[in-house]
Amino acid sequence: MPSSDISKNPFNNALPMQSRTAYKPPVYYQVGIGVLKPLYRLQVWRRSHRRDNYQREVEQRFGKRYPAPPVATKTQIPDASLNGTTNTSHQNHTIWCHAVSLGETNTVAPLLDALLARGYRIWLTNTTQTGFARGASRFAEEVVQGQLSHSYVPVDSPAVIERFLTHVQPVAALFVETELWANILTKLSEHHIPSILVNGRLSASSFKSYQKIGAVSTSMMKNLSLIIAQDNDSAKRFRQLGAHSAQIRVAGSLKWVINTPKLSNMHEPDDEKAIDGDTENSKPPELVEKTSVTASDLGRINRPIWVAASTHSGEENTVLSWQQQLLSNPALSEVLLIIVPRHPERFDEVAALIQNSGLSMARRSAAEAVDSTTQVYLADSMGELMNWYALADVALVGGSLVNVGGHNPVEPASVATPVLMGIHTQSCQSVVDKLASVGALYQPNNPFYQAINNHDKQENKNPQSVDDKTLMYQQLKYWLSHLVAAKQAGQTGAQMTEQQQAVLSRQLSMIEKVIEQHAMQNNIQDVSQDLN
Repeated sequence: MPSSDISKNPFNNALPMQSRTAYKPPVYYQVGIGVLKPLYRLQVWRRSHRRDNYQREVEQRFGKRYPAPPVATKTQIPDASLNGTTNTSHQNHTIWCHAVSLGETNTVAPLLDALLARGYRIWLTNTTQTGFARGASRFAEEVVQGQLSHSYVPVDSPAVIERFLTHVQPVAALFVETELWANILTKLSEHHIPSILVNGRLSASSFKSYQKIGAVSTSMMKNLSLIIAQDNDSAKRFRQLGAHSAQIRVAGSLKWVINTPKLSNMHEPDDEKAIDGDTENSKPPELVEKTSVTASDLGRINRPIWVAASTHSGEENTVLSWQQQLLSNPALSEVLLIIVPRHPERFDEVAALIQNSGLSMARRSAAEAVDSTTQVYLADSMGELMNWYALADVALVGGSLVNVGGHNPVEPASVATPVLMGIHTQSCQSVVDKLASVGALYQPNNPFYQAINNHDKQENKNPQSVDDKTLMYQQLKYWLSHLVAAKQAGQTGAQMTEQQQAVLSRQLSMIEKVIEQHAMQNNIQDVSQDLN
């Protein structure tokens, strides 16, 4: 369901003060973490011992050694101790941000950019190796400049967390979307460091998992200073787990925020299988690094183009079948399909699928020309996804035909390209619903979908009797046959995306208010102790 307007939230005006009480998780959790710690170390060894950075990973996860903290800087950050003035002395205003993997790192990157621009320093941690690789590449310049430090997240052991916090000395801790650890939140609360869940999302399945460890979940909810939820459904679930209404805000999703060009590379693997599975010892294919693609590169002369982007195994066969059906229609005999696999190590596999389909193919990595006979273009390159979205008349966003959760539809919407997605969109459902509600995104049987025009968008008069993929194909066929209608749908998506950009400033403002209020609270506490 689309998120309601933030102005309708009765708790938006005043933010909660940080509680001085630290809620410890139940004893069984603490004992369990102690038992699992050596097993986790074995898991890290099995997964990573062949890698060059294995020793660094172990040292960081278990609190043995960390990079140097970010360089303290002369800031203009408001200082509560100076009665509303700004503090221009060199201080450590470091914010710890934890993002699990690639998706969370990409989502939170614009927020970290904004915090860095405000004068804060960042310590970024990741759980997965894919997330770590993304963080390292995305913020390489900031690391060199001393604005940001980067490590793997410490294990949820009190002694390890203590060493980590002593080293980092954060003024606040941010956790992205869902992943929370009970001992970490307890330690933050004990040290009076505000902890904030940003872009919080709690799906129905995750909620059930947290319910199974109710006492642990309650301690985590009570230790959080602020929960910035993406939508009302998530906010309700956080309350049911034990969070108080005064701790929760609904601010929309950071997935709406358009990433800068250095974030446009969306072909990196976003799960452990891509790095730690069967392809672990294989070399990735040669990748093309280009800066721009034009319509003339694709031999485009009044030729409809659709893109299947960030596709996973099991999705390419479907889109190739749709392409064959489209080409059999005399009115669409010149349509071109661009396929952009999500994972680079699958490029050759997808090339083989295209060849086996009997469709004529050109490959980006081989710089093969596209002519009037080319039916499928394999975009086996890096950093060009937004270019493909901009060139296409229609975009299918992958990870949604198979149960991956769906990738971000805001990217094609932001360049006024209408979007198709399958039913598996649990990772971005609120965004999907909002785009569907203005006709910019079609998802089978989405109750919020409103077509731009009152046209008969489905060939079958009774959609309930048609399977999901057939419904998607019919909508694809309609948009490619009626490019004016497709353009109108895309423009509504671009307008919606522009309207939603304020989510970044909302979440940024909430974070800063918590930090300021916490600083004031600490100063009052210090003055009270001095007087006594």
